[in-house]
Amino acid sequence: MFRSIVNLCRCRRDCANSYLNKYKRYCSKAPMLNTNKPVKLINAMDRSHFLLPNNQRFVELDSSQAFENLTKQEKLYAHYLSQAAWNGGLIVLMQTSPESPKIFSLLHRVFLEEPLENLKQSALKAGVSEDDFQAFLVYAGGVFANSGNYKGFGDTKFIPNLSKESFESVVKASKAFENDSTHITKLLQKTQTAIYSIAPRLTSLGLAEKGVTTYFSSNCTEEDSNLVNDWMKTKLIEAYVCRTFKTVAEDGLPLYTIHLASVESSPKAGLTMEKEKYKNAYFQVTRGDYSPLLKLASENLTKAVDFAANDNEKNMLRHYVNSFNEGDLNEHKEGSRFWIRDKGPIIETYQGFIETYRDPSGQRGEFEGFVAMVNKEMSKKFGDLVDGAERFIKLLPWGQDLEKDTFLRPDFTSLDVLTFSGSGIPAGINIPNYDEIRQNEGFKNVSLGNVIPAAYKESVIPFLSDGDKQLLEKYRVAAFEVQVGLHELLGHGSGKLLRQNADGTFNFDKEKVKNPLTGKNIESWYTEGETYDSKFTTLGSAFEECRAEAVGLYLSLDQEILKIFGYEGQEAEDVTYVNWLSLLWNGAAKATEMFQPTTDTWLQAHARARFVIMRLLEVEGDGLLTVTETEPGRNLLLNLQKDRLHTDGKKIIGDFLVKLQTIKATGDFSAGEQLFQKYSRLEAPWNRWRDIVLLHKQPRNIFVQPNTVAKGEDVKLTRYPATAEGMVTSWVQRFPNSKVDDILERLAENDSKYFSEVEKIAE
Repeated sequence: MFRSIVNLCRCRRDCANSYLNKYKRYCSKAPMLNTNKPVKLINAMDRSHFLLPNNQRFVELDSSQAFENLTKQEKLYAHYLSQAAWNGGLIVLMQTSPESPKIFSLLHRVFLEEPLENLKQSALKAGVSEDDFQAFLVYAGGVFANSGNYKGFGDTKFIPNLSKESFESVVKASKAFENDSTHITKLLQKTQTAIYSIAPRLTSLGLAEKGVTTYFSSNCTEEDSNLVNDWMKTKLIEAYVCRTFKTVAEDGLPLYTIHLASVESSPKAGLTMEKEKYKNAYFQVTRGDYSPLLKLASENLTKAVDFAANDNEKNMLRHYVNSFNEGDLNEHKEGSRFWIRDKGPIIETYQGFIETYRDPSGQRGEFEGFVAMVNKEMSKKFGDLVDGAERFIKLLPWGQDLEKDTFLRPDFTSLDVLTFSGSGIPAGINIPNYDEIRQNEGFKNVSLGNVIPAAYKESVIPFLSDGDKQLLEKYRVAAFEVQVGLHELLGHGSGKLLRQNADGTFNFDKEKVKNPLTGKNIESWYTEGETYDSKFTTLGSAFEECRAEAVGLYLSLDQEILKIFGYEGQEAEDVTYVNWLSLLWNGAAKATEMFQPTTDTWLQAHARARFVIMRLLEVEGDGLLTVTETEPGRNLLLNLQKDRLHTDGKKIIGDFLVKLQTIKATGDFSAGEQLFQKYSRLEAPWNRWRDIVLLHKQPRNIFVQPNTVAKGEDVKLTRYPATAEGMVTSWVQRFPNSKVDDILERLAENDSKYFSEVEKIAE
């Protein structure tokens, strides 16, 4: 759950595409924005809002230099880890929408049968325009990058920038259609309506009535989610590796099946459970979800063991394999413990059901796998930050009683990403997310160094003065590296959860520790079986990201910390200012893109977190931060008073951090919800200014990643052009046959009975 995403202008996730991408939001056939003429504001349900434009920016995620410096053994280790990540990453298609696996299969089969140039010529002969063919490629690139037809950052649906008829013409002009028209026609018929439908419920991810999700069957409401959550608490089951399907038992009562992700599907004591009754409903636990895809991941992790550098890595991988095979979350936790102990590896990896952003109830993990190589220069800076961490944590305003008894020194490295599977690429990660490990045993911080500069390529920045734009362009990468370090290490890595142990004892002095907000004794805490996720559910991700972002702002004011990153004097002041400016700009200029007015729902945790911080400073800052409408209905201007950051800014953020940490430490969900409601409601003028934000909306970067190919003991790295064609080619070569398509179609067909309501809505 805890990550920092390149969007300071994704940590799940998100993708880590910059908030500063410099691309026009309109498709190639649309007129460019003319600031001298009246502009029609974009309605939330305007079809254009869901299009991937033809000028979508693709950028290369280059890791070639770091990869070529590896030994043969290290390259083979990285290769098999990457194969595991890519195959496991296909699970995200199953976790996104009912149609995503079938869309992937259709597109992949079309591209698999012939070179893109041949397909293009056939499509043009069939009457498809060049623009429409480009739109087809861009849409495919979006599906591949987001692991489905909903954006990894924001969870909103995207649709092709060409008509249904043109889409069908491209498919039917393909060699794949010529070779097997029956199968391709069937796939087209099963997906085409769902691809294009923007019925209100289908425009974003969420539970019944508010959106679509495959973490729950389509008939599950928030009430169902809460009931399932209650039952799982009674069984001490954490939800990371499961989905929930609601059917009707023979006596007419609801039957909730908790389906665990695993290769094995047979019952097993301690993991699966027979049907039992609870609160006038039945519950059971089965396993075998995503079985064939997890099998491919496990097979490659097993191959990687032979090339691991040490016993920690070997044990880590074996436990991951056991977890995937059996559906046992405890095995993944054991693997995570070995991962923590593997200090400073040359090749870093973490794979499994990790981040909970996209589960509407905030508890089920999306599959994620990354493989990366150490960046020694930046890792040295992060190492120095770790060395001073115990000293810097004492600067945080909530006091020792709400801080961990002992700082668990983590590994903090900067890595160049070779492979990142999932719905998007973050810039920084703080994992594992398991409370008992993070609190008592430790964690790792990872900054994905080559993501940051790639994400900031080609940017346009609305709503700022020329002077602020120049500063942001000059220092944004530097500031973001500082923010990632502080956000991950001292944000997510700090703070204590007050807990009552199973034996009735407490991990704090119940008689002496006072609540900083009331001055009274602590009145609430976590009990056995309760975790932060289970207590804060849908609020949890946004609340924690807000806390970590605020820590980053607060500590970036410290000159000693800036010196670690190489900045002193005026330059340090500029980096600090840009750090604050970029986060607040993001809260004002980007965040509301992720708000759904029709359901009054925030679709993305980081966006809501940054909007809350922005509104906090706007409301409480007495002019410290102002946002004004400079052109009615067209433009805004954000102004931040640089000379007040060390005084008023520090006090406001410091007081807010005390509230956030106290609420988190005591598990006071209702207080957290009340606090966030205060600052994240879209009241006037922000409900109107959202239209202005959408008017300036820019497509997010799509990363083109390389492939590794093993021939004997040699591993070669294949790079691709930063284009839609390069993106498509990378995925064809990543999966050079239709085996995975067969698997995805079979899994989707098996699940279809749970999502019939969604299919009817699309129709």
